[in-house]
Amino acid sequence: MEDDDTTVPGLPELPALPALPATSWAVLGLLSFGRELSGYDCKKWADRSLGLFYWSPSFSQIYSELRRLEAAGYATSRLVAPESGSRDKRNYRITDAGLAAVRAWAGTAPVDPPVLKHGPLLRLWLGHLLAPDRVREVLTGHRDRSETLRRRAAADAAEAGADEAWAYPRLTLTWAERYYAAERDLAEAMLADIERAEGER
Repeated sequence: MEDDDTTVPGLPELPALPALPATSWAVLGLLSFGRELSGYDCKKWADRSLGLFYWSPSFSQIYSELRRLEAAGYATSRLVAPESGSRDKRNYRITDAGLAAVRAWAGTAPVDPPVLKHGPLLRLWLGHLLAPDRVREVLTGHRDRSETLRRRAAADAAEAGADEAWAYPRLTLTWAERYYAAERDLAEAMLADIERAEGER
């Protein structure tokens, strides 16, 4: 039998996956670690992991995606009475179909290349229109922000600890730490290049 693009070794053959946006699969991925999560939990986890390398969602996006996943049969939800306060909260859990679908998507869907939209580089490219101090200000701000994000990624990776379930998320945080270190160093090197170029005029 000819393989289709949703066949994954060790899983039953799946029907064609729905045309969900990548953000839906990312939220389903948050649920794939087996914990029951509220929308607030998903937002918090996304900010501390996905937000460092892929997507930093708003609360409205999170809740919209959770409703979409529930409608697709990939998640279920239940209302939970809070320990304090008066509002119930809705917790979501991945279904067996959802786990199979996100596993199939992760294993078979085309991997889009990164899209680089680099605001500081765009300003540097337009440096002939700016005062030199403004160019340095942009690069210095980018350097400092990159260092802040590097520290955040390193702290989140350390907090993930040795829990085997977090092995791959921890690796993505290590990647993010290295990426932001590289951005920091590139900005610092570019500031030195600008100083040299201005000294040669």
